[in-house]
Amino acid sequence: MLNPYLDIHPDVKAALDAGQPVVALESTIISHGMPYPENVETALRVEQTVRDNGAVPATIAILKGRLKIGLSQEEITYLGKRGQDAIKTSRRDIPFIVANRCDGATTVASTMILADMAGIRVFATGGIGGVHRGAETTFDISADLEELAQTNVAVVCAGIKSILDLGLTLEYLETKGVPVIGYQTDTLPAFYTRESEFGVDYRLDSPEEVAAALNAKWSMSLKGGVVIANPIPPEHAMASALINGVIAEAITEMDEKGIKGKDSTPFLLAKVAEKTQGSSLKANIALVLNNAKLAANVAASFCK
Repeated sequence: MLNPYLDIHPDVKAALDAGQPVVALESTIISHGMPYPENVETALRVEQTVRDNGAVPATIAILKGRLKIGLSQEEITYLGKRGQDAIKTSRRDIPFIVANRCDGATTVASTMILADMAGIRVFATGGIGGVHRGAETTFDISADLEELAQTNVAVVCAGIKSILDLGLTLEYLETKGVPVIGYQTDTLPAFYTRESEFGVDYRLDSPEEVAAALNAKWSMSLKGGVVIANPIPPEHAMASALINGVIAEAITEMDEKGIKGKDSTPFLLAKVAEKTQGSSLKANIALVLNNAKLAANVAASFCK
């Protein structure tokens, strides 16, 4: 049944109808991830990277209450200028934003939901959310993990955001039956850095291998997503000691200011960018482009 709230961009619809590869892209990175105009420039570069690698980009957002699967350049610019005035949107927020005809920037969780509605199976982002540090007392766990447990979308990322508790996040994903694939790596990348102290569930070395695993999983009706952890390119990786020290300082400042919940990740990412004099933002852009390229290749293999 056609979803009455869903608007699919003509290019995306044509690709889906023809069985061609499509890659979903989130919009929180546009509105909450970086300032204007870098956010718009980056979003357009990410879309072009998807195209250059043989797939159709579908940036996802909610604009004036409409679920948008694929945005025009004008819509991306509009969202970039709105910035944090666009509501950071997860699963719980979708019906209220739609009912009140508001603008919503989709997180990993809500992007997965809307991609699944449209029949898109591969999604590229920066890093996934997870279990926050200190969650044993705060219970602050990203809705991204619950969505990965139930929604059939593969998420290509540079691992778990390094501001989070990587070990607890992996334990949570294991409990939910979500596989973590290391793309050409045996260790979990940690967003800004290529490696961490943690391993992955499976190492796969080509888009074809990843696509075959996705096909096998979903063909057997084993519901839920897959994390495809793709390390940041070596030339853009940051030193672990530097980034870990900066994150620790940012978390201390966040706690002192009493910032919690969905405001914590944008605050921490902004503080890390400030404390690294913008080098973390450059790394963030590089890893997103790298993930878009891999996602397009995986989507193309999956379509075959």
